[in-house]
Amino acid sequence: MACAAAPFTASAEKVGEIGVDWAGNDIVIEAVRDPKVSGVTCHLAYFERGLIDRLANGNWFEDPSNSAIECQQTGPITIGDIDRSEDGEDVFRASRSIILKTLRIKRIYDADNRTLIYVAHARELTQGSAKVSISTVPVPAQPMDRK
Repeated sequence: MACAAAPFTASAEKVGEIGVDWAGNDIVIEAVRDPKVSGVTCHLAYFERGLIDRLANGNWFEDPSNSAIECQQTGPITIGDIDRSEDGEDVFRASRSIILKTLRIKRIYDADNRTLIYVAHARELTQGSAKVSISTVPVPAQPMDRK
């Protein structure tokens, strides 16, 4: 399944794909630039089931919730109008099943420690997902904050 980003979140650019087995399963790597914090790019890796795996195991319409994230400063950091609450806000989300399962990247700003926290997780209808990956980006002493 291709990842389709929602209109209010960042889009992803596929930068790599690793074939992991004979059944056509892959690990896809995408670059996601934070739309409200310039100078930060996250790389998201996730598992994508192949056709043979789908035929062999049924469950045609869903990919696993597994993902990993790593974010870093890729230019001067400029913080735009971001949600500064402890709930943070979605930076990216993509469908992982035909209904109600999404892979998300959420940003939380830890002002006391001058750190942007990015969390990759799945959101599922029935039981959520305990599979979580986290990455942090320190904010330089003099970022350009737009409040």
